[in-house]
Amino acid sequence: MNRLGREHSPYLLQHADNPVDWFPWGDAAFEKARAENKPIFLSIGYSTCHWCHVMAHESFENDAVAGVLNNRFVSIKVDREERPDVDRVYMTFVQATTGSGGWPMSVWLTPDLKPFYGGTYFPPTSKWGRPGFVDILGEIARVWDAEPDKVQRSADALTRELRGLDRAQVGDDLPGGAALSRTVAQFRDTFDSRHGGFGDAPKFPRPSELLFLLREHARGTDPLALAMVRRTLEAIAAGGMRDHIGGGFHRYAVDREWRVPHFEKMLYDQAQLTLAFLEAAQATGDASLADVADDTLRYVQREMTDERGGFYSAEDADSVPPELAASPDAHKSEGAFYLWTAGEIDALLGADAPVVRRRFGIETDGNAPADPQQEFVGKNLLYLAESASDVAARTGVSADDVDRRVRAARLKMFEARLHRPRPHLDDKVLTCWNGLMIAAFARASRVLPGLDASADVAGAYCESARRAARFIREAMWNKSTGTLLRRYRGGDADIDAYAEDYAFLIFGLLELFQADPDPEWLHWAIELQRRQDDLFWDDDSGGWFSTTGRDPSVLLRMKEDYDGAEPAASSIAVLNLLTLSHLVGDGGGVWPARVDRTLKYFSPRLEQVGRAVPMMAAALSTRLAGMRQVVVVEGNDGGGADSLGRAVAARYLPFAITLVVDAAGQAALAAALPFIGSMTARQGAATAYVCRDFTCGEPATTIDDLNRQLAIDN
Repeated sequence: MNRLGREHSPYLLQHADNPVDWFPWGDAAFEKARAENKPIFLSIGYSTCHWCHVMAHESFENDAVAGVLNNRFVSIKVDREERPDVDRVYMTFVQATTGSGGWPMSVWLTPDLKPFYGGTYFPPTSKWGRPGFVDILGEIARVWDAEPDKVQRSADALTRELRGLDRAQVGDDLPGGAALSRTVAQFRDTFDSRHGGFGDAPKFPRPSELLFLLREHARGTDPLALAMVRRTLEAIAAGGMRDHIGGGFHRYAVDREWRVPHFEKMLYDQAQLTLAFLEAAQATGDASLADVADDTLRYVQREMTDERGGFYSAEDADSVPPELAASPDAHKSEGAFYLWTAGEIDALLGADAPVVRRRFGIETDGNAPADPQQEFVGKNLLYLAESASDVAARTGVSADDVDRRVRAARLKMFEARLHRPRPHLDDKVLTCWNGLMIAAFARASRVLPGLDASADVAGAYCESARRAARFIREAMWNKSTGTLLRRYRGGDADIDAYAEDYAFLIFGLLELFQADPDPEWLHWAIELQRRQDDLFWDDDSGGWFSTTGRDPSVLLRMKEDYDGAEPAASSIAVLNLLTLSHLVGDGGGVWPARVDRTLKYFSPRLEQVGRAVPMMAAALSTRLAGMRQVVVVEGNDGGGADSLGRAVAARYLPFAITLVVDAAGQAALAAALPFIGSMTARQGAATAYVCRDFTCGEPATTIDDLNRQLAIDN
């Protein structure tokens, strides 16, 4: 094994037996590069990245390529999920110099860590219009030897340009509703009305977009906002991006119709899509959308939960095809765990096979598209090809019978799939993604009872959120030093947390507090918020830096200004401060001021390219709408709160903080939130209070009274 064998990152460990003399990011590598005056080859990826695996097999496992790297370069391997600070700097460089980015990312640096050439995946030899990796290594080594000063000057100039890119224009005024209307129009202009989603292939699920549009629907600013969300979510749920057998979602679809997925599964997608489906279910009253969220959460509980309660990061796209499982030389291929032949379906399901084949679009010769490696030939991707009623009409059975047979088939197919070689599981626990997942489980525990889910399901989901929060607090938080850590794996917690870790965890805790109003969650969220502000707040311009700026090996102290697959830390932090300000007051005026300063900082982007920052746009939507507090107090007999709580859960209230308070916990809760202390059960009956700025309307003891209060205050 090389040096990576001593690391904890699953991605670095995947490269521990490469012939490349890899270093992890750190002083040992930097000192070697300086001492030997060699350029650095930096390779950044993550453990479930398909093209990272391809490049590793083609180049990093090749003795001849390794020989060139070992002789002419100092090679460093970085897990982008552990070190987003390093990844962000060099991704900015690659995008600025090539016009695109992705992983694996390949960057060449001077010994003082300044980049001078970069790209993403390179084949070992020139093909597909891409220069070959071996050719690039040879040319860079030649230029480094012949013109080192020229390379250094170029790297210095490029680094200066990078620093200039990070100096954003700051707005003078708080953006208004017109900016949000323009942003909705940007989504309308790119909306695919036939297939759902925005733009053309490939199509990525970007839940921040949907959450923003749902808020603008709630503000009543655009009648098409909800329709765009619903069509998109229905298409995602019906397409091949959803795992129709085991639950959960793959990373993205390579086609316009959402049929052909890239098969890796990421925790952050499960969390954010769950939130989007739950909110859409409330906004539309369509319980089938909530069923998709429920199915996703069951997958996370079953497959992605550590025994101590934390949530794992990802599952790979690649695995050994089941027909090659016994072969010692079998190679992994993309999607092998999820694909089916028609013969497998016929043999497994017998008389039910014709119904299932129609429902899931299974064809005799396979429905999967041709691919360069021919891995999909004769295989089928599952998607909802025909409705239950259409299948019934074509097969002569009732629609109810179609649903029954498909449910039974899903179970049989799930059990059969258990015998296949599984994709690699990235079992590290990341604080930021766990924060999102805590939020999703907590929200589901509140929302699903309003959509006719059982109390047992809600309780189980709330417990999943609680267990994960306790795990993070016990394993990754040092209260005495105020230190939050980012990554846990196999008993080892390490890497100081970044702004996104704080922001996402606070978001999860505030959602958990609303599902389980124990003051400990609120107190911890406040403590984390103060620590986040101390470490990352930009008092000059507003917003939160991604890093503390204390690590000299990270060239730039950047501030994320794009809500992509994951929202930016500043976007979530604004939403957190809006919630905190309407729970415990305004923090002495500091929190509202930071909300507005951050919105002003992002004003140019919100005014011009709101599509780039949809979660910040959702925060602005919340700021403009104003927030309410909805508190349901249990009756003196210990009952009644359940029905009022369900009525609240059934409504889409994105600009409200909701709490259901039982008699046993009210005294402790009132100590943390004094405005709750005066809320009593009227005539001993469960009572709901609808408040704005801590001033409440007429108490409601019936669902009709509650709905009238919510309508009046809306």
